[in-house]
Formats: sequence, C-alpha cells, structure tokens
Amino acid sequence: NQLGAKAVSLSDSNGTIYDPDGIDEEKLAFVMELKNVKRGRIKEYSKKYGVEYREGLKPWSIACDCAFPSATQNEIEEENAQALVDNGCYVVSEGANMPSTPEAIEIFHENKIMFGPGKAVNAGGVATSGLEMSQNAMKLNWPREEVDTRLHHIMQSIHSTCVQHGTESDGYVNYVKGANVAGFLKVANAMLDQGII
Repeated sequence: NQLGAKAVSLSDSNGTIYDPDGIDEEKLAFVMELKNVKRGRIKEYSKKYGVEYREGLKPWSIACDCAFPSATQNEIEEENAQALVDNGCYVVSEGANMPSTPEAIEIFHENKIMFGPGKAVNAGGVATSGLEMSQNAMKLNWPREEVDTRLHHIMQSIHSTCVQHGTESDGYVNYVKGANVAGFLKVANAMLDQGII
C-alpha cells in the first residue's frame, strides 16, 4: 500500500477473501485487530466489507500481478503455480519457509516469473532478530528508522548477491540459484578463512 500497490486478497486456513477495491489502510487495520487481538477468521472481513468469501479455497486462482505466500509450507502446489502464471502473475515473493513446492518453483522458472525464494526474501525476519540481538548486546535502543535503514541495506545486499550469482545467459535472474551459490560460497570461504580446508 505504501508503494502504491493494491492488495486484493487475504486468506487463512478456512478460506480467502477477494476485495477488488483493494485492502486499504483502514481495512488492513481491521484485519490486524481481527487476527492479532480477536483471533478471528478472515471470513469476518467479507461480512464487514461486503466482499466475496471463498470457503476452503486458497487465493492463488485470483488474477494478480504479484503473489506473496506468507504462511505455511507447501502452500503453492503445481496447479496453483500454473493458475498464477495463467492469470498474469509475474512476481512471487515467499514470505514464509518454503511455501512453494519444488514442482511449483519449476513452473515459475519455466515461465520466467520473478521468483523470490524464502531463503532470500524471508531473511528479513532473521536479519531483524540479528539487529535486535546486536542492540541487546550493546545495550542500545535504536529508533525504528535506524532499524528500517539497516534492514533495507541488508535486503539490498541479499538482492545484489542473488543477482550476481543467479543471472542466467538470457538475463533471467534465478534467485534460487543465486541464493544457493551465495550461501555455499559464504560457508566455503569461512572454512578457508578458519583453515579447515
């Protein structure tokens, strides 16, 4: 929302809402209270705002430009990935640990979808925990802006590293390959620096 995107769907384990008008700040605040305070179900959003609720269904059949699986492992399966591609999705960014199956990832790569794997995209949560530990160790309390600036720098660095190691001959960036190569090199270089090999 802050960057001008229009989110049109949210889901939980019971179903999916579809709000073609978009989930603005006010609606998002309702969802935050619904989920974090009241521990309610997303179906209540559909009742409050009069939008479509898809009982027992995942959101991956809804036409979109970008998809952000952010909950459970193996959430996007092969048929979901194909539905996203068929409906014009060109970005899939994992905000959870392995929400896309290997078969789904293969479809994303075959169709040159910009696919951000959890090991790179979801690193923001781990990085924020690291920043927290640094503050605690130094007995500091950084303002929110400082943490955001440091996190932004970390995520830019991860992106650059994935591009460096994952760009293929046709220009497509395979972020999975880039993250894997970068991770391997980091461990290998640490072993060399410590004289293990």
